[in-house]
Amino acid sequence: MSRKIISSKNAPAAIGPYSQAVSANGFIFTSGQIPIAPASGNIEAKDIEGQTRQVMENLAEVLKAAGSDFSHVIKTTIFLSDMAHFAKVNEIYGKHFPKDPPARSTVQVARLPKDALLEIELIALA
Repeated sequence: MSRKIISSKNAPAAIGPYSQAVSANGFIFTSGQIPIAPASGNIEAKDIEGQTRQVMENLAEVLKAAGSDFSHVIKTTIFLSDMAHFAKVNEIYGKHFPKDPPARSTVQVARLPKDALLEIELIALA
């Protein structure tokens, strides 16, 4: 079994003992991304739209570092602080998957790191 740690300087550095992503046996498993702006290391957007865009940008950079992109994503999990944000997140998220979207789960959670409004993790083909 081959296992490779994936890291991008264009995505936020890990805020704990984990990797941005791991590639193994032809799959890429990302850690959950919250809306941290890589340049500042802070959550800059206060609304769900801005936070969703930042999360998707972060995921795009991690996928790029792994030699992949959104067209190779097979499964995502979205964690929301409030299910009332579902429609707005769906609209922005959907723009990244215009054709044949991946399988997905969406759940509401009590709290996310740094009080983010959402977190998204994904599995993609390498």
